Amino acid sequence: MLFFLDTANPDQIRTAAAWGVLDGVTTNPTLMAREGREPKALVQEIARWVSGPISVETTSLDAEGMVREAREFVGWAPNVVVKVPMTPEGLRAVTALREEGIRTNVTLVFSPVQALLAAKAGAYFVSPFVGRLDDVGHVGMDVVRQAVEILRGYGYPTKVLAASLRHPLHVLEAARAGADIATMPFGTLEQLFRHPLTDLGLERFLEDWRKLQAELLARSSAPAGS
Repeated sequence: MLFFLDTANPDQIRTAAAWGVLDGVTTNPTLMAREGREPKALVQEIARWVSGPISVETTSLDAEGMVREAREFVGWAPNVVVKVPMTPEGLRAVTALREEGIRTNVTLVFSPVQALLAAKAGAYFVSPFVGRLDDVGHVGMDVVRQAVEILRGYGYPTKVLAASLRHPLHVLEAARAGADIATMPFGTLEQLFRHPLTDLGLERFLEDWRKLQAELLARSSAPAGS
């Protein structure tokens, strides 16, 4: 499974990249706006730290506008993937961009049938939103499982990108469901490292090491023959 960060914050991206576990980045207009910077410069800075896919989302509602924006975005960095919404116009754009060799990420997917439509149109990624479905009383991870089952069953090359993951259990369930990618906020990625037994074990190892060092120091300081 690939791990993406769902952020446009360069500091978070740089930190995760240094950990050696970051495979890509997903952004959206809200995340971009949060940084308060010119989008092109921001994406180019992100591309300094990430060689994997960087999803950049269109804001047009018509296919022609989405295609126009997509052509601009892919000029910002060679690893940009263009996010388009799961709408008829969005899939029109996916079809046109596929012919131009521009990779797309169909976002705001909330059903396995929507995922199937995106795959048929030629999406590179399809992004089921887990957390938002959970918010309205559905089991969001079921959409990921069903999308994986359907797309693999029919041999579509489209990759299932589990999105709107909010805690480590979501990441675990996405991995068990066979999602190709999990995208998550920086805080969720940080949580994956944590376990109380890891902290306890590390504390115990360090305490034993300190005791050993104190004993060795005491022996070296003792008078000869004592």
